[in-house]
Amino acid sequence: MRRKLFGVILAVCIGWFKAEALTDAAITTKPEVVNDQNQTSATLSCNLTNPSSPIKGYYWTHNGKTIDKSESTTGKAFIEHEIKKIDYHSAGLYACVFQTEPEVNATIEVKVLPHVVAYKHSENANEKDKAVLICVSHGYPLPTDWSWYKLSEDESEKTPIVNGTIDKYEIKNTPNKTTLYVKDLDINKDMGMYQCQGTNEIGSASDKIQLRVRSQLAALWPFLGIVAEVIILITIIFIYEKRRKPDEINDDDDSGSAPLKSNAATNHKDKNVRQRNSN
Repeated sequence: MRRKLFGVILAVCIGWFKAEALTDAAITTKPEVVNDQNQTSATLSCNLTNPSSPIKGYYWTHNGKTIDKSESTTGKAFIEHEIKKIDYHSAGLYACVFQTEPEVNATIEVKVLPHVVAYKHSENANEKDKAVLICVSHGYPLPTDWSWYKLSEDESEKTPIVNGTIDKYEIKNTPNKTTLYVKDLDINKDMGMYQCQGTNEIGSASDKIQLRVRSQLAALWPFLGIVAEVIILITIIFIYEKRRKPDEINDDDDSGSAPLKSNAATNHKDKNVRQRNSN
């Protein structure tokens, strides 16, 4: 009975020590977050203390994907990763992963301003039609708010565009994309420069799109141009034919009289030959 009781106590103690070992494993990261917009590079570090088992290796990930050449089979407890250039490409979630039993990891956030860019910097549409203006964003974190503005001619002033304003504008947003629909285009009012702006917790960034509105008659201009070219071509041919006809008539008259003279001379010679033979 005592032996069974001792075995139970021993098992409980071993389990407690294992649990304590798992909870004691800790990773200290430096820095915890990178969000200084004046910072152009960074060195991320992780320090593992009290691992639950020997460290068999480690590696780093960026947005869930293993970073090339970051894997190692050494048992280091302190590891580093260098970001040579901080921009929207390198921003995101970094994780250091220690290969123990079980694996342990810690995350470091690298945050930058949103990288906002217009899908097309120039958009053309016909009067009375609908224009579609699109901007997208890259980087981390993605915008939590999108805004659209209509700029003045000198771009010194901007007027906010509100979604659903008098059925003229419609705005659709996702974290990485914003779309502005401008309906029933007016060539005098709607043509100009538009600005899209994305904002995240770090700040705001924007880009511009030039909207050109064509007249409803714009589609006829290519056809009218072709008609004009055909008319000009026919006129040139007509004038050319009219000028060359008198010259051709004269040439035909000259070429027609020469054979008559030649035939007359031949007939005269034949007549003389017949007279000589009769004599």
